[in-house]
Formats: sequence, C-alpha cells, structure tokens
Amino acid sequence: MPLDRPAAIAQIREAAKNIVLQLMKIHPALPALNDAETQGECIKSLHEMTVHLEIIKKKIGKLERSDDSTLL
Repeated sequence: MPLDRPAAIAQIREAAKNIVLQLMKIHPALPALNDAETQGECIKSLHEMTVHLEIIKKKIGKLERSDDSTLL
C-alpha cells in the first residue's frame, strides 16, 4: 500500500536522522587510520553527504509547510 504524503515525509525524515547518526560514528574513527590522505578524503566526503542530507531535509520541510498552509 502506498504511503500518503505525511507518512512519506515522516519516513524520509527518520531515515535521514538515522543516516546522520551513522555518519557521526565515522569521524572519530578516522584518526586511527593513520593516513592523512584517506582521512582528508573521508572528511570531505562526510561533509558532502551531510550537505546532501540537509538539502533533503530542507525540501521535505518546505513541502510539509506548504501542506500545512493549505489547511488554513
């Protein structure tokens, strides 16, 4: 059965939150790699992924707010 919009928004928001929590576990482990190049690339990639997740969350929030305004 397909999700309605509020359920889809909630599911996406929860998935994004879980992804961020997992990404936060990577950063503290990087120094143990003892490889500056790998550490730098990983930090850069983590930042890019975080930016993309923020874009998703922002779009979802905007969509949710537009749904709320139609209720007025």
